[in-house]
Amino acid sequence: MPLSSPTSPTASSPQRRPAVFLDRDGTLNVPVVREGQPFPALSPTEFTLFPGVPSACRALHAAGYVLVVVTNQPDVGRGTMARSAVQAIHAKLLALVPEIARVEVCYAPGQGKSDPEDYRRKPEPGMVHDAAAALGIDLARSWMIGDRWRDIECGQRANLKTVFIDLGYAEKLRLPPDHVVTSFTDAAAIVLAASRT
Repeated sequence: MPLSSPTSPTASSPQRRPAVFLDRDGTLNVPVVREGQPFPALSPTEFTLFPGVPSACRALHAAGYVLVVVTNQPDVGRGTMARSAVQAIHAKLLALVPEIARVEVCYAPGQGKSDPEDYRRKPEPGMVHDAAAALGIDLARSWMIGDRWRDIECGQRANLKTVFIDLGYAEKLRLPPDHVVTSFTDAAAIVLAASRT
């Protein structure tokens, strides 16, 4: 079930607003990197935001963007992490960044295993579409920010403008993003600059 902040707009909002869809691990918070591959935090104590994330999110929110986290958490579907641990991490995230309107999570295990939630698992755009329907989001004016090829491909499948945060992982992008940066604050600056043109 998606998490929402107490001030989240509803689908009955009279005007559709643009959004910034945000990956979680490696975008908002520091990932654990092993052999060139990123892994998520396993508990709230391991969950640490990158410097500047709260202030950048405040600036995006002040500019009129709805902030939505869209995150794959396949370890739950694979049985190696409890759903309650993910929920505790997201409670901490919302406390640290109350401007986030909604957290969409896909627990599908991937690895070729069929799951009813596969349509939501990035690079599929299901989480984006579900949030857009719930919050009345105008996808044509919206963005995706992420650090993995799945984020960029998901954003492009949903017709979003994309910003890739290059953290030097041992994996390649499959499709070119609209912009490439090296930090979340730089990504937010691109979105904010575009909103003023």
